[in-house]
Amino acid sequence: MNLMPNIIHDTSEGLVRVPILDEMFQHREIECVGEITQESVYSLILQLRYLQRKDPHEGITLFINSPGGEVSSGLALYDVLRAVKCPVRTVCVGLAASMAALLFAVGNQRDILPHARVMIHDPLISGGIGGSALQLDNLAKDIMRVRETTASIIAEHSGHTLEEVLAKTATDSFFSAQEAIDWGLADHIIDEL
Repeated sequence: MNLMPNIIHDTSEGLVRVPILDEMFQHREIECVGEITQESVYSLILQLRYLQRKDPHEGITLFINSPGGEVSSGLALYDVLRAVKCPVRTVCVGLAASMAALLFAVGNQRDILPHARVMIHDPLISGGIGGSALQLDNLAKDIMRVRETTASIIAEHSGHTLEEVLAKTATDSFFSAQEAIDWGLADHIIDEL
């Protein structure tokens, strides 16, 4: 069970408990933690849109510790991160893998903690595969289009060619903090938040 602490404020009406995530949100800090799903992305998109509406020029910090997840949901969040006018700083804490690595790479400033890691790979097909030959052919064509799309995004944000990215994502490629910087996936190793 994941217990989130509350912040206690002493007000004229007595002690008031405020969830810590709400307190951090007031400071324009949001969290992408755990698997990337339609629900988690919807929440992050709402938060980004709200913060942009509140002040389109003030920065937002997105902390990421995620093994990745749904490609379509992740690409929706990627598009919103690109569309908001606010500068978005991404901070990798722990792991930014798969779709989370792509989201980490989009930051205007990409900071990574000393022991955090980044992992990139080709999109995966989950669940049992079945159907007619034509259905499988369509599925294969679609996954190859998604592969090209995600590799193009990584290439754009890392400074590598599409061919270099496709070669690197053919298998799970893990990067330490310094290796992520060297490969163009991060900008700075930080030891203070």
